[in-house]
Amino acid sequence: MRLNKLAMSVAAIAVVASGLAADTSAMDVEKVFEKECQGCHGPNHEGGVGSDLRPAVTAKKNAYELAATILNGKAGTAMPPFKEKFSKADADKMVDYIQHFKGRKINQLTLDTVKSGWKKLNDRMEFFKKYPNPADVKKNTDICFVTERDAERVAFVDGTTGKILSKHPAGFAVHVTVTNKRQPRYAYSISRSGLVTMFDLNTPGQQKIAECQVGSESRGLAVSPDGKYLMAGNYTPGGAILMDAMTLEPLKVYPTSSVIKPNGDIDSSRVAGIFDTPYGPYIAFALKDGGHVYIVDYSKPGFPIVGDIPNIGDILHDGFLNEGKEIGRYLFIASQGSDVVGVVDFKTKSLVTKIYTGPASKPHPGQGSSWFNETLGKQLGATVNMNLGQVTIWDDHFDVIRHIPTGGGGLFVGTSEHTPFIWADNVLGSSNVWNQVHLINKQTLELDRIITVGTTEGTVTDPVTHKVLYKWKVPTVKDAKGEAVVPRILHAEPANHGHWTMISEWNAGRIGIYEAKTGNFVKYIEGLTTPTFTYSIEHRQTIPGA
Repeated sequence: MRLNKLAMSVAAIAVVASGLAADTSAMDVEKVFEKECQGCHGPNHEGGVGSDLRPAVTAKKNAYELAATILNGKAGTAMPPFKEKFSKADADKMVDYIQHFKGRKINQLTLDTVKSGWKKLNDRMEFFKKYPNPADVKKNTDICFVTERDAERVAFVDGTTGKILSKHPAGFAVHVTVTNKRQPRYAYSISRSGLVTMFDLNTPGQQKIAECQVGSESRGLAVSPDGKYLMAGNYTPGGAILMDAMTLEPLKVYPTSSVIKPNGDIDSSRVAGIFDTPYGPYIAFALKDGGHVYIVDYSKPGFPIVGDIPNIGDILHDGFLNEGKEIGRYLFIASQGSDVVGVVDFKTKSLVTKIYTGPASKPHPGQGSSWFNETLGKQLGATVNMNLGQVTIWDDHFDVIRHIPTGGGGLFVGTSEHTPFIWADNVLGSSNVWNQVHLINKQTLELDRIITVGTTEGTVTDPVTHKVLYKWKVPTVKDAKGEAVVPRILHAEPANHGHWTMISEWNAGRIGIYEAKTGNFVKYIEGLTTPTFTYSIEHRQTIPGA
């Protein structure tokens, strides 16, 4: 009898070790990993924003603990809980897949492949002649893009009224939207599934002009200031794609299947951030895994790479450009694996310095913040950090002058000339703080007030006295179990000629509108699905690289 019990125990351990009874799940783990996990953990599980998940790292770890992390997330990091999407059996199966992953072949980016995914959808010139003026708004710069991540679409909103104008399918997890500053009637989106879409904002319903499938996983997008070129960045297959901004015709590809990484290895690299600049005829793209920034001169025949800035750091992601003196000369590029923001100089095509944001901080500036501080007489810049509840601020000598504590890890910090604050979200913090946006006074560099959106009530409070300065009634949103949802809020975007700031409520399906000067609530835009990135055409006209 004792022997039988021992045999049963050994059998049970074997089941756990071989995948925690993963065969009870019908999940296609490879497809789910590509959709949900690959963006942070890499197509070959090599890590990035997320941990290295290759078998050499994970095979020795406790499978139960890995499954629990998948279901419950990991506090203080970008790892979200998946218990609403995965069963325990799904998580067990995912762990088995990760621990026994054999690797995958990554195809090389080619111009012919990208051209095969290019489609003309409407006649641009016909629209140009038929709609010389916007059909749905007074000015096309009144329009705001909204990415509806889980609905795989973009929505267009009148930024002066909050009215939803139209919605369009635009690929899985639409990630970035940009406008053509030379001709702001044209706007573009790119999805994580590699679909680039061009829209005409003057037409009724903001019709599509063209689309191009540039890869199977993508992130960045930028338009040259002269309005002629659009560049997209690919994770898979790695590289950048230069296109005609009036047609989306692919013109050139820059494969990154073989680059020298910071540790000296030669390997492929994803391309993350894409940045145009008014400082010169340049578009830069960042090699996420390679630690390089390449600068392309689009004014020269063949669109050559004229600058290669190496050794910036591990895991390059997003960034923004300087404002003020010599606007657009410097690119602030986040290195999330090295906890620095690299300063790339477009004039000298070199790395000026590295701004250290703090241990295990993982800077993520999003659109970033740049403003003039009258007390110091300096142009300042700022980022939030994914793993730390803090805003890091530096001056125009690239020296860190302040670390301002917030509630938790954030993804976006933003401002404009119309607000006295920089607005920092805490969306990667715990549920106790992810419903807050911290407003930091741009002159005193002190936390001035906190916006909190509860399940039934919202407040604006003084962080020192805790006095409620303003409050409003919040419509309660319930989940599938009938439980009240604590709104997860992120990405503050100026709108309505600077009078408003829009804040997305990820899990509540709406956008909150606030007074830019006070932070007081104005109203909601409802009827959206996981709204994430809000992009004001008017505001971004004046921001270099945005």
